[in-house]
Amino acid sequence: MPMQAHEIEALIRESFPDAKIVVEGDDGVHMAAMVEDESFRGMNRVQQQRAVYAALKGKMDGPSGELHALALTTKVPG
Repeated sequence: MPMQAHEIEALIRESFPDAKIVVEGDDGVHMAAMVEDESFRGMNRVQQQRAVYAALKGKMDGPSGELHALALTTKVPG
């Protein structure tokens, strides 16, 4: 079953409670997310994105994953 934007945001929010999170997309399969959080300070972009993907708790894993594509943007507040 495809994931909805609010479900993706809730999963990310568990790991990043103070983040600014915007999730877009309406087909439940190909989504985009922007996560801005102070915890990213000192991390490179790959480390930031890995942290967010870890928050998704395997929802993108393999062909049977609930989320097939997530265009992810991460940044430090500035």
